[in-house]
Amino acid sequence: VQLQASGGGLVQPGGSLRLSCRAPARAFSEYTMGWFRQAPGQERQFVASISWSLHNTFYADSVKGRAIISRDAGQNTLYLRMVGLRPEDTAVYYCAAARYGREYEDPTKFEVWGQGTLVTVSS
Repeated sequence: VQLQASGGGLVQPGGSLRLSCRAPARAFSEYTMGWFRQAPGQERQFVASISWSLHNTFYADSVKGRAIISRDAGQNTLYLRMVGLRPEDTAVYYCAAARYGREYEDPTKFEVWGQGTLVTVSS
């Protein structure tokens, strides 16, 4: 499975964006998929994930109410929609996948990673 993230860029505080992650079709039936982010000098942290079986969604407290993770199997794409962006959301965002994953927040449980896309929130 290979993942390709896109959609990052420069956004003003309070703005919104949608990140996309292309994946093979089988990823959506076999893999829990998630978004993580890493700011300079910080560890990679969980943002949101969606389970492979029931498509349950999970969010970090820092983005809860501002982010929506979704998957479109017809387009073979995972999305992360974020609104109300803050400077502290600035980071490289990665999509990741865990085959039949049952751990939804621990990045060490995700074995497949995309290349990352940079999001900068600044005026």
